[in-house]
Amino acid sequence: MLLPEFSPVHQEKLKSARVLVIGAGGLGSPLLAYLAAAGVGHIGICEADTLELHNLQRQILYSHFDVGHSKLERIMGHLQQLNPHIRLTGLGSFTAENAVQLCQNVDLIFDAADNFPTRYLINDTCTALGKPWVWGAAQGWEGMASRFDAQLGMRHLFPEPPSNQDDCDTLGVIGPLLGVVSSHMALEGIKHLTDLGDSLYGWLWIFDAFEGQSRKIKISQAQQAGSSD
Repeated sequence: MLLPEFSPVHQEKLKSARVLVIGAGGLGSPLLAYLAAAGVGHIGICEADTLELHNLQRQILYSHFDVGHSKLERIMGHLQQLNPHIRLTGLGSFTAENAVQLCQNVDLIFDAADNFPTRYLINDTCTALGKPWVWGAAQGWEGMASRFDAQLGMRHLFPEPPSNQDDCDTLGVIGPLLGVVSSHMALEGIKHLTDLGDSLYGWLWIFDAFEGQSRKIKISQAQQAGSSD
């Protein structure tokens, strides 16, 4: 509230917002913490996995005592303790059968999924419904983020899923990178919900954690680069 650009009106916008976060793992857990702490009023969470020990390297909202338990159950408990004034809804898996129902009545969707089929399902559902969504991804030492809508989605960057279906569990990822990307996702969501600041819409933000460098390129240029590879 001390920021000159931020007013009680903006806080009320966050309080009245309804968002859906798909995935509560490496990207989703810090993202959810920032959204809850910011006072986003109603947060739906799609997550169906059980916490495993190796998840703790990057899924920082959980503890050693959560291993073997439902991620959804445990993260909802942590978030409610963080901010008891928000409403949380646990929704289990995000599937082709429930995708439209889960997305149609929210203001913004966050893609924090950990697999390509779910990411493309999010893309296609949001595109069909005309819903905006915030997207982030990380693997190895590289992270990316953007915001999409029905006119410009993930398929403009990656028309089809890659033939290599490996993920963080098989290829690895440096843990703090997930925090960097999820923070960008939270910022992008808060700015969208409050109509503040410049958006990543139309841009692809890329962070090279190994070199400590970031850059932002127009998605049209990223498309051209991808078509020439």
